[in-house]
Amino acid sequence: MSDTAKVTGPASYFPSIEKTYGQPVGHWLALLVAQGGMQHMQLVAFLKTEHGLGHGHANALVAHHLRGGG
Repeated sequence: MSDTAKVTGPASYFPSIEKTYGQPVGHWLALLVAQGGMQHMQLVAFLKTEHGLGHGHANALVAHHLRGGG
């Protein structure tokens, strides 16, 4: 058995997000915080249109953010 727990949920996308877009997850979460009280799909659209993220990656970041992860 492994000593490290398998990452599940939105955070499982984080290594791919960092590799694909060249920024740490903290960068993306800070952008979401700066957007204020937007709703989930508004934030997803923001990441997609303004920063070129794919839907799955944007959705994972927003879900993590809205669950209090940044």
